[in-house]
Amino acid sequence: MVELLAPAGNFISLRAVLENGADSVYIGLNDYNMRANAGNFSLNELKEASKIAKEYSSKIYLCSNVLIKEKDISDFLDKLPDIYSSGIDGVILADIGLIESVTDTGMEAHISVQENISNSHTLKALKKLGASRAILSRELNLNEIKEIAQKSPIETEIFIHGAMCMAISGRCFLSYGLYGRSANCGDCLQPCRKEWTLKFDENLKDDVINNSLTNDESFIISKSYDNTYRTNFFSPKDLAMINHIPELIDSGVDAFKIEGRARAPDYSATAVKVYREAIDLFLLDNENYKTNPLWIKELSKVFNRGFDTGFYFNNPYETSENNQSTYIKKDIGKIVNYYSKINVAEIKIWDDLSLNDEIMIQGKTTGSINHVIDSMEIEGEKINHAPKGVNIAVAIPNKVRPNDFVYKLVKRE
Repeated sequence: MVELLAPAGNFISLRAVLENGADSVYIGLNDYNMRANAGNFSLNELKEASKIAKEYSSKIYLCSNVLIKEKDISDFLDKLPDIYSSGIDGVILADIGLIESVTDTGMEAHISVQENISNSHTLKALKKLGASRAILSRELNLNEIKEIAQKSPIETEIFIHGAMCMAISGRCFLSYGLYGRSANCGDCLQPCRKEWTLKFDENLKDDVINNSLTNDESFIISKSYDNTYRTNFFSPKDLAMINHIPELIDSGVDAFKIEGRARAPDYSATAVKVYREAIDLFLLDNENYKTNPLWIKELSKVFNRGFDTGFYFNNPYETSENNQSTYIKKDIGKIVNYYSKINVAEIKIWDDLSLNDEIMIQGKTTGSINHVIDSMEIEGEKINHAPKGVNIAVAIPNKVRPNDFVYKLVKRE
């Protein structure tokens, strides 16, 4: 049984991925993970996060996948007993020198993709050090992954969905070189995602041409208003392996990982829901398994930079601009109350709302749920449209809570 591992940058995301079927969750601790700019968890919040995960019989792992400098080692080691006592199952490490300290405390040591693990000999060495799992390099193809997994003495894990980095398994110097903010210490400002200006010598009468070995463009180049050429060639599309679940399971790896601790709860909820359905369908009846075209449509609704299969079948060559989600979240209100006996929510709205609109409700305990409005009332009278500035009653089967955020999903033009 393969483990579906999901990201959570806050309590809303945590609840959302668990509600949608994550077998395990990975979170970040302030100051010691690769998403320093995301909403992370404090040491005092770990116990509550662990308790929530255990309610769903799910494991919870803590990311400490940064390069920890000498001045920070003692502080991190001092925190390990508190991390263990909070209920954390394992720690994801980029520093193999910390394996023994983690396992001696009583937790599993998982080795980060930052280590760029590309062969079974490295895995054998990691086992001797006490590691129980390793995330394999992003630059491996599917055949290489399968061979390594078959020979591995410890559990193996691979990324199957989410952002891809221009650097080898995330080891990048660009942010530090430009801004003095180190990606390897979790403080990446992502200059690779920006639009860059491309210049060439006009005197040579060069044309901007495609030099790739494929018929498709190797990267997108557009002429700007100032006659310079601009491109996002540092920014790859997002990884999406939803159409290749049988091949992934056949590889023999133990865990499928979704990237995205810095992304919104609806992104994580959608990704987990789609991959959960695909994995369960394959395991239920692999002979009659078929890919559902609706899966990729669902994944396209939330934040994405377009989709690619990374290095699994070839080298990724397509670049991407920014968010290409098909829907925009519009903040329109909050939950005032929920009446469980009749499954009705009272919502205060500050934008208009109509029947058949799709809304999204997010909260720390609620997680992230979507609902198409099929019944709406004001003071007991059924209505088809509600103007902004009123309280409305909406029939919602899922329990929501006061002060939950309410968004309307508007199709992007």
